[in-house]
Parts: sequence; C-alpha cells; structure tokens
Amino acid sequence: MIIYQVLPRLFGNMNEHCVPHGSLAQNGCGKMNDFTADVLGTIRSEGYTHVWFTGLIEHATQTDYSAFGIEPDHPAVVKGRAGSPYAIKDYYDIDPDLAESVPARMEEFENLVDRTHEAGLGFVMDFVPNHVARQYHSDAKPAGVADLGAHDVTTQAFSPQNNFYYIPGQPLRTHFDRYHLAPMPYREYPAKATGNDRFDASPGENDWYETVKLNYGVDYCGGRQKHFNPTPDTWEKMLDILLFWAGKGVDGFRCDMAEMVPVEFWDWCISRVKARFPRMLFIAEVYNPSEYRNYLHAGHFDYLYDKVGLYDTLRGVVCGHRPAADITSCWQSVDDIKEHMLNFLENHDEQRIASDFFAADGRKALPALVVSACMGTNPFMVYAGQEFGEPGMDAEGFSGRDGRTTIFDYWSVPSLRRALSGQLRTDERHLHDAYVRLLRLCNTEPALRKGSFFDLMYVNYDGCGGFDPNRHYAFLRHTENDLLLVVSNFSGEASQVGVRIPGHAFSTLGLREGTCWASDLLTGEPVTVTLRPDSVTSVQLPAYGAVLLKMKC
Repeated sequence: MIIYQVLPRLFGNMNEHCVPHGSLAQNGCGKMNDFTADVLGTIRSEGYTHVWFTGLIEHATQTDYSAFGIEPDHPAVVKGRAGSPYAIKDYYDIDPDLAESVPARMEEFENLVDRTHEAGLGFVMDFVPNHVARQYHSDAKPAGVADLGAHDVTTQAFSPQNNFYYIPGQPLRTHFDRYHLAPMPYREYPAKATGNDRFDASPGENDWYETVKLNYGVDYCGGRQKHFNPTPDTWEKMLDILLFWAGKGVDGFRCDMAEMVPVEFWDWCISRVKARFPRMLFIAEVYNPSEYRNYLHAGHFDYLYDKVGLYDTLRGVVCGHRPAADITSCWQSVDDIKEHMLNFLENHDEQRIASDFFAADGRKALPALVVSACMGTNPFMVYAGQEFGEPGMDAEGFSGRDGRTTIFDYWSVPSLRRALSGQLRTDERHLHDAYVRLLRLCNTEPALRKGSFFDLMYVNYDGCGGFDPNRHYAFLRHTENDLLLVVSNFSGEASQVGVRIPGHAFSTLGLREGTCWASDLLTGEPVTVTLRPDSVTSVQLPAYGAVLLKMKC
C-alpha cells in the first residue's frame, strides 16, 4: 500500500490571494469535484495505491449554511474560520464546503468514490471515534437513528448508556472567541468533558476545547472502571456509522486517536464490520508502543502509525540530531509486527520537511524517503505537497506560522497550485520526479514489493571504507532471483564508501560471491560491484541521496 493523503479543502483551491483568517468567500475552498478522472489517474500513475481523503465528514465551521438546513456553529467553539475536520458535527453527512452543490453533496461524494475506484485506487476516509463537535447535531441521520446525547441523563457525570461525560451543576467556561465574531457567549450546561480527556468545566486554549469526549463505557473519574455489559449505546451508534460509510463503497478507515477508545470496542466493532465487508481496512493512529500489539491482535486493526519509532528517528537523523544507526532499533522493536506498521515522513499533524522547523529543504529527506519506503513490505504514506517540497510556512490564521499546512483555515497550497496548473519550479519538479521514481519501484521491483530485509549496520559500525554509521544506512532486500543493496546518505557530501556484507548474509540469503553487474534503480546507471563475504563493496553515494543497486550475478 502506498497512500496519498489529501485534504480536499486545500487540494484544489487555486486562489493565489488568500488572506489570514479569511472567510470562505474571501479565500475559497477545494472541492471533491477537483479530483477529476485525470487527477486521480495521475495519482495512480505515480505509484499510489490508495487515497486518504481527509476531512470529508461534516464538521463544525464558522461558515453559515443555515440556508441549507444546517444549524450554525458558535464561533467560540470552532477553531479557525473553516473549523477542524476532527470536530465532527454530523457523522452521516459530507462537509458542505467540499461540494459544488451543497444539496447534492452526498451524490458528489458517491461520484468521487466511483471515480477513485475507476482510477484503480482504494478509497480511505477518516473515522473520528473519540470526540465530536460541541454542538453535534445530525440532520442527515437515517430514519430511526437517535442523535448522540439525545437520551443522556445529564445529571450523572458518568452512566454506561450515556454518549457523553458531564460535569453536573457547572457551565462550560470558555473564552476562545479570539476574533470577536460571536454575538453572544457560548453556553453549555451542564458542561461536557472535553475531547482530550479533560473532565472538568474549564478547558484551556491548548486543549481540544472545540470537541466533546465520547463515552464508551469507561468511568475515567471512578477508577477507570469498564462497563461493557450490556453493550454501551455509543458502541452501537459508532458501528452503525461505520456500516453506513462502508455501504457507500469506502475501502478503509483511518481511525483518529484510536488509542483513546478502549480496545474492547475495536474488537467488538471491527469484527462486525469485517463480517459484512471482509476487505475493509482499518488504520489506527496509536502513539503508545506498549499498546501496538494490543490494538493489532485484540483490536483487529490492519495497520498502525509508526510515528514515535521510525518517524521520530528519521526526523532526528535528517536534522543531524541522531545517528543513522539508530534506525536499526526502530525495526527491531516492531519486528514481529513490521508488516502492520504504516510509515510516513509527513502528515497533517506533523511539520513539513521543507519548513524552517524541520529540514528547510525537502531534498534533505530523500535518504529518509528511501529508508521509510523501502525497508519492508508494509504501507508507506505521502502527504500532498510533500513530494514538491511544500514548506508550510504560511501564517494562515488560526494555525499560525508553525511549519504545518493549516487544517483549520480556508487556504491554498502554493506547490499544489503550481502542480495542478503545470507550473512547477525546477526544484519542485526534480523532487517530485525522485518521489515518483521511488514509489513506482516499490510495487514493480520484486525485491521491494515482496522481498526479505537484511540490515547491514551491525557490521558497518567502525568507519571501515569510509562508511559513517552516523550519516549512512545500508541494508539488503532479497528474493530468490533478485538482490538489492540499498544505501542512504544523510550527509550533504557525496562520497565513495565501502559497505561490508557479512558472511551470514551470504549463507542466510544464498548469495553468490564474485563480480556482478549492477544497475542503480534510481538513476539507471550501470556499475560493477564485487561481492565477497565479510569484505567491503564500494558504492558511490550522492549528497542527500541513496543508491538502490540491483545485482545481476
């Protein structure tokens, strides 16, 4: 799997003159219809297998859609003019910002699913199970479905059959109308617990104050006691929502903050979804390594984010804060579940590689790209704009200048605008071409698509042959008929290095010693290499680059 993550609100917006904290009318918004057959076909041709469409479900916003029967949201509990895609307002509806015709938004969504499939791509969307918008209200729910909280006993802080947690007798205290757009203060009584596990009535500005925590039967203020029998009402409601979208042809769900929802729910829910949709994919955002195996084996997730392991390590290596040799411990820590780890270098939560807060140049992460995408057969993800070196250094409004592309504001992305209009700069085009070459190889080269992995760092630690374990990383990928030597150079200096290949690799992989013809799959350049057990193989490394040498012995 190679996933292309896109935020439709941003992707197709061609406005070159956005203003900070601008309205929809001022700044515009990308649409689902911007993903034409040609656009999706191009994404597929560049090596991607799936698209994760981020922010499709209707969420709280400061744009008034009351003319279409959608209740307005109070500005004090909406982050940014556009609002957070993770403050879900109606689980059964599509965000009206993304539709050319608001009344036809569900039809436009269904057409997008069809176009995506026709392009040969899988369709992934968000499922946000942990929290909802403060003013959640579904006007599109199917007949017979009760709204979240409709039957809650609000005088109880916790009840297993409540959908929310309450702070009885206290109003919510908020002071977050930073642009003074509210005609009157926001009132919520009794206050509900906030989405990031704040069980009091006074969330701070750095809390997820725009969201309300959902109740899955865990009494957080009563010793974290679990009340799962009878089945909590929230479980039933969430299952119905997943089945609703699965019935529209969705191929997978990226589950936001999955570890903040009890694993027992996932066990119960995913098994029921897969009983009806056996090929459905579930991707979990989980940041606690001690819970990885629990959410895979007990929770039945297919894939987990590899954020605190490989992503954090590679970021440290790219920035010069950590040695490349640390990468070895990343795969070792998840070796038994490595096929289930989703690798990435960017997503909407993380700072852009090319930002001043990270590497300030997208090219510096090319060696990390090779490692992350080529170490195993597990999935890899690219965030739209990453492949062009998008810096994300705009001060868009609520988001501010933080090295991330905003998820809260109406905005457009300069590199994506240039890509869609055929006006990429030379540096952007070269970086994009490097991404495309590598991603295509991941599913066309047998050793990358299905081969075994052999780490070479344990015999390349002493600087022999000029190999620097602080800035170089080397491994083999192997099938019965194919051998790749992969070496990444995290240094800005090109160098000729010797890579030692141990005798154990020859015996384990059945390698033959001798002089081989080889081709660098990234450049097409032919080279001659000599393979000898426990001897060094000479490799020419480009600055901030890598070689993928395919052997013909």
